[in-house]
Amino acid sequence: MRLTHYLLFALFGFAASAYAEKAPDFTLKSDNGDNVRLEEQRGKVVMINFWASWCAPCRKEMPLLEELHDRYEQAGFTLFGVNVEQNPEAAQKFLDDVGVTFPILFDPESTASRAYQVSAMPTTVMVDRDGNVRYVNRGYKDGDEAKYRDQIRELIRE
Repeated sequence: MRLTHYLLFALFGFAASAYAEKAPDFTLKSDNGDNVRLEEQRGKVVMINFWASWCAPCRKEMPLLEELHDRYEQAGFTLFGVNVEQNPEAAQKFLDDVGVTFPILFDPESTASRAYQVSAMPTTVMVDRDGNVRYVNRGYKDGDEAKYRDQIRELIRE
């Protein structure tokens, strides 16, 4: 049964609520210059959104992610936008235009991206309060923010 859950998780980017695997830890530099370690977020629901400035769906969803961050931050939720580009200049220019307030982390060596097997842009990972990956969402299409809201609410209630 566990193998079946794993295959569904790997192939379709979602997991049954009974299935969870430990989220790979990482430490990345943030847009304010601080190092951020995922393990230090234990006790919070964490959304990790892997994105790139050249990715049109990433650019489209960024303001929607800002709304989620603003709405659920006080409920024990945090959001990290992980930029996957080797050179962060284009990302910084885009961020200056959009003006998001959630932390942006830079993964120029692709360490976190490899650990999470990011194969599509954007990829959004939901981590529960215990540090387990509960949902992986690959790509973005209009309306996916409702799915994200449902996942966040579920994990906050646990």
